[in-house]
Amino acid sequence: MGSPAERIRVAVSAARALDTAESREAAVERITPSDIEQLMHRQFTGGVRTVLTRGIGASPGAASGRIYFSAEDAMDAADRGEQVILACAETSPADEIAMRLSDGILTSRGGLASHAAVVARGWGIPAVCGAIDIEFGERTMIVGEIMVREGDLVSLDGSSGEILLGELEVGDEDVPDELGQLLEWADAIRVGHLAVRANVDTGEDARLARLFGAEGVGLCRTEHQFFGEKLPIVQRYILAEDPEEERAALALLIEAQRADYVAVFEAMDGLPVTMRLLDPPLHEFLPDPDDPNADPGLIAAAHKWREHNPMLGTRGVRLAILKPGLYRAQVRAIIDAARERRAAGGNPMVEILIPLVADARELVLVRDWIAEEVSGDEFVIEVGTMIETPRAALLAGELASECDFFSIGTNDLTQMVYGFSRDDVERRLLGVYESHGIVDVSPFESIDAAGVGILVRRAVLEGRLHKPGLRVGVCGEHGGDPESIAFFLEAGIDYVSCSAYRVPVARLAAAQAVLRSR
Repeated sequence: MGSPAERIRVAVSAARALDTAESREAAVERITPSDIEQLMHRQFTGGVRTVLTRGIGASPGAASGRIYFSAEDAMDAADRGEQVILACAETSPADEIAMRLSDGILTSRGGLASHAAVVARGWGIPAVCGAIDIEFGERTMIVGEIMVREGDLVSLDGSSGEILLGELEVGDEDVPDELGQLLEWADAIRVGHLAVRANVDTGEDARLARLFGAEGVGLCRTEHQFFGEKLPIVQRYILAEDPEEERAALALLIEAQRADYVAVFEAMDGLPVTMRLLDPPLHEFLPDPDDPNADPGLIAAAHKWREHNPMLGTRGVRLAILKPGLYRAQVRAIIDAARERRAAGGNPMVEILIPLVADARELVLVRDWIAEEVSGDEFVIEVGTMIETPRAALLAGELASECDFFSIGTNDLTQMVYGFSRDDVERRLLGVYESHGIVDVSPFESIDAAGVGILVRRAVLEGRLHKPGLRVGVCGEHGGDPESIAFFLEAGIDYVSCSAYRVPVARLAAAQAVLRSR
């Protein structure tokens, strides 16, 4: 019946007329999460849809603009005031400035949990990933017999996964005033059952998330603040040949990161903010080893730090143990930022999260480093561990004894349980699996309750057996998926954390899950 905006207006009006708890619950049940999601993103409003090919709809919304095949060309076009579609085989953290300036993102590799998808959803940028029919040439993109040249007009639908030729009209959805009232009713239903936080990278992201109703930050990905103008500082640290050079680079990094952290704490003042320490491997901060224009010293470092399987390699807590100065510098910057906010009259509520832990001894070692950095300060900073390796889930009781909270990273946990590479299997394999009935839906889209879910339940149960009242959150992309949210509620999760643009969806889905559980 009508558009999402019309359905919301009718549902809220009917509930207001009766003015009962039952009528408000009925209004919340009447609207679907997809209704909310559609309102959060721009949609096509006119034009002929000529489909070039399809990929995975990785970040919802519509975009139209001129296509460019490198981050540098995309940034130049954006500086000229053009609407830009960035297209490439895959993205990396080094591309994030160009991604933020783009109106849409297209990749031929990856899926719902790829770098391009996760970043695009976090920023509300439409994205299509895993369009495997695309072949990239020299400033061209070829699909079958059709060639698209740099600067040509294209459009993409991040909901359906369609890539279209030519320019289509794009407009904002009509967001009704009644949406705020509906979500307030949803919040009243889910309060005390399941909180909703946000995954953010910057203070700007945090401000937007709070505007959308987030109750804190469940995951601040601090590595995203290492790029742009700060990248040379990180590279200086990597290239340092002695402890003195390392300390000098880290001192610069502490000062540079402090301002970023202050912005996040200010945006979320009075609400919990979980700062995840550096997660990716060092090669992500270095140029491609085959780049002929890169600095020779950086190329040598890229060869040194390159790994065959970096997802399972030297990253997260493993890198911290190998290069302990990095985490100490990050913790110092976090403390300095919290102190600055406190001096300004703010109320920073800081939590520190250690990624990729698989053994309690890893956790204890880094936890003690954090305690040394915090010593003498007046702040209470809770320390938690990611539960994203199967071993961490199996030994959750041991880990709970050494930390204050758990944050379950369902993206990596799903990869490791299945033995899937999230960047490879979604487009090429999972569609075939679905056609054969092997899977009903991608396990990167909705939680695999029968497999991954067993480890989630075990981690919650074992963790609380060893530490009653242990707080457990979920910060993977599943935190914004309605079906997964219902599972997390039933499994005893305290909060979910998702991209800012999915926060309203999660608020509604959590309330509906509570109503269904009664």
